[in-house]
Amino acid sequence: MKNKEMDRDLKTRHISMIAIGGSIGTGLFMASGAIVSQAGPGGALVAYILIGIMIYFLMTSLGELATFYPVSGSFSAYAKRFIDPAAGFMVGWLYWVIWSLVASIDIITAAKVLSYWDIFSGIGSFVWCLIFLAVLFLLNAFSVKSFGEAEYWFSFIKVVTIIIFLVMGLLMIFGIIGGEPVGLKNFSVGEAPFVNGVLGLLGVLVVAGFSFGGTEVVAVTAGESDNPKESMPKAIKQVFWRILFFYIGSIFVIAALIPYTDPRLLNEASDVAMSPFTIIFEKLGILFAASLMNTVILTAVLSAGNSGLYATSRLLYSLSQEQQAPALLGRLNKRNMPFNALLLTTGLIILTIIYAHINMGGYAKLLSMLGTLVLIVWAISVISHYRLRKAIRVQQKNTADLLTYQAPLYPLGNIIVLTTIVFLLIGQSYADIAALNWPKLIESFIPILVALAAYIGYKTLHKTRVVQYEEIDLSKYEVNR
Repeated sequence: MKNKEMDRDLKTRHISMIAIGGSIGTGLFMASGAIVSQAGPGGALVAYILIGIMIYFLMTSLGELATFYPVSGSFSAYAKRFIDPAAGFMVGWLYWVIWSLVASIDIITAAKVLSYWDIFSGIGSFVWCLIFLAVLFLLNAFSVKSFGEAEYWFSFIKVVTIIIFLVMGLLMIFGIIGGEPVGLKNFSVGEAPFVNGVLGLLGVLVVAGFSFGGTEVVAVTAGESDNPKESMPKAIKQVFWRILFFYIGSIFVIAALIPYTDPRLLNEASDVAMSPFTIIFEKLGILFAASLMNTVILTAVLSAGNSGLYATSRLLYSLSQEQQAPALLGRLNKRNMPFNALLLTTGLIILTIIYAHINMGGYAKLLSMLGTLVLIVWAISVISHYRLRKAIRVQQKNTADLLTYQAPLYPLGNIIVLTTIVFLLIGQSYADIAALNWPKLIESFIPILVALAAYIGYKTLHKTRVVQYEEIDLSKYEVNR
């Protein structure tokens, strides 16, 4: 077959920005105020520091896997090679469903954001959804380079906005601009810095954990990186500090400038005028602050949708290459793009958008399962990393010879990630467990049951078994450039 591999046209700058931009979305711009309101400034900061540490170790595990085995659709390929073909099947198809749903949310959100401006109100939401989907489809259909460039600039806008916000915020805290210096007095208002005790921190931990969803997409790019051995470790090292800087910095500025008792922080109606970013920009006297933030949020959701189409098409391609999806989905077009996989994903997103416009209640129930599914993918990825390292030890190979990049503090990092995932799975259902709300508890564990059914079903049908450490393939993947 002539075109066996996809083009490796993603540069280090693309991958670094994709890694950063993947986790910066509406959660930071819209929901960060509610987090400060519920847990207080101290609780919010502690929650994001703890989750940031967990994300760092997750990313270092993925970085080691991605440099050792730089293939597209990485999660399913890792699970198949290092755990069990059934685990690869389960994780690949789950992640495809996750990102198809996420992309549909982002496109629907983009249509809602656009309705903020009266000039666009003449066209219905469904039509705007199709227009946005068409744009994202074209960005992904031409070449991986067009995806990389679009994602680079989408992420660049988000990053610049946050940097401006942090600089202006710090100047306001010290009274250099915006009137009287605020200092840290809002950290001692009322019950601050910690509000609602352990329960407040627990609730925020869950929200903070899910708000980092999307960071792992960087691992999918390894298959199309022009130099994964250089770009992946660099992206992993940069992303931790930058995400901590953006998230912790933003939470600190919001908590310092707006008391947690301010009712606007809850923003239950998800009004862009109530975004803490908008409130602080307006305090500075910036005209059209709400319009400015609306524009940034529009780029944020389109960026996430763009990543969604990319990740899903690559996962389908990878599943096909591993004979776990129809061969048709593993074919590349003349531009070396998995066009059939992209078409199938686009079709599912269109059906999801139609369903959302017909039955919003049912659609909301689907979305409520996404957090649990993401945690399952993270857990399987970390287990894959653990088994890679264990296989190296069992087969008495030299770690330094095999691994260009080594995750620091192994296996402590794996333990931290898996412990946090279990904590988040329990934490998201804590209130229902305490109240013995069985209907809600059963509903919250449906994603785990679906994952188990996919795993056991494939395992039974294909009679697969867990790969023994002695049998794990440790041959290095050579990149054809």
